[in-house]
This record gives sequence, C-alpha cells and structure tokens, in this order.
Amino acid sequence: MKNFAVIGLGKFGFHAAKALFEDGNEVLAIDANRARVQGIDPFSTEAMILDATDKEALKSLGLENMDAVIVSTGTKISISILICLYLQEIGAKKILAKALDDDHAKILKRVGATEIIHPERDMAVRVSKGLSRPNILDFIPLAEEFDLIQVSPPKEFIGKSLMDLNLRAKYNVHVIAIKELVPENFILVPPASFVIKDSDILIILGKTADVRKIKALK
Repeated sequence: MKNFAVIGLGKFGFHAAKALFEDGNEVLAIDANRARVQGIDPFSTEAMILDATDKEALKSLGLENMDAVIVSTGTKISISILICLYLQEIGAKKILAKALDDDHAKILKRVGATEIIHPERDMAVRVSKGLSRPNILDFIPLAEEFDLIQVSPPKEFIGKSLMDLNLRAKYNVHVIAIKELVPENFILVPPASFVIKDSDILIILGKTADVRKIKALK
C-alpha cells in the first residue's frame, strides 16, 4: 500500500484520487472548496478543506512522507507554481503537476515538479497510438481482474535468475518482458536463465491481487 496526496479536486484531481483509492492506496485529498472535498470524501482515506498556498498548513500534513503528491489546481497558473515550490521546499519525494501549456510546464519543472501531466495531450496521444498501433504493449485489452505493470525489481530479486525466482509458482505472475537500462535493451519473453539487475525494469502480467503482492515487495 502506498500513500498519495492530491491537491486540487477538479475533474482530473477527483478522478486521480478516486482511482488511487480504489486501487488500495492511502489517499489524502485536498481542496479549498467544501463541495469538492465533500464529493471526494467517500473515495479517499481523508478529505481536507485547506488552502494549499499556505506553506505552514502544507508542512503540517507530512507530505514529505508521501510516495507522491499530485497538483491539479485548475486554470490559476500562479497557484500551482507556488504549491510546487512549497512542496519542493518541504521535501516531497515526487511531485506530479498538471500543466496548462508548455510554458507553464517549464516553470513547474523549475520550481520542483518531478513529472508534468498534460491530460488532454497525453490522452490524445494514447488514443491515437491505440488506433494506429493496436498491438503495442500499452493497449493490450485485459480482463478487469488482470494488470500489466512495469516495476523495478525488489531487492530480493536482484542477482537471481527468473528460474531461481520461479515467480509463476510463487506469485502466479508472468514476466513477459524486461527493459534493460544499462545498456538500453528490450527483451521480450526473457529466458529462464536471465539474471535480474537493479537497473532492469520488469514488465509483469497477472491477476490484480497477485500483482499487488509483487508491488508490495521492497
């Protein structure tokens, strides 16, 4: 289980918080608007009315201990910039911020955002690729109870072969591909003799409950 905060509960923030919560995570949902906070309350661990431009208020929330913080504060560019700056100063590990345009994205990056979200652009690219390249990995249609994930190898996997790990028997999941980062390489259906390195990314297919067990390993 991971811990996330979502600041700004418009359409994007609401659905991000709800999806994270329904996936079994702890979610702190924050907005200055009472109606929005009340709306997300059933779909979050805690929903809070708070002005996120108040640095002292943000510092009291322990956001530096969260796995990630999502900033989605609508059309007021200055607000998202200020919040990202404060989160960076507080020591938030990962800050994902929604940008309205490229210039906004550049500023958010400079003040501390670690990842920029362009909701409409990202979805347009995803849909377009799904239409033109329906066989690529991201667009494999899965049954609702199955997940296809990318995950860094847990410590106990490093230095062991896939045969040694025997993940199919132990966790009922399948490693269908591996991304090697050093040097860059992509291995589809890796052999059982493949030895996992800490720089590898595993692409794993399995039932949602089984995949979560892998994600929970450190």
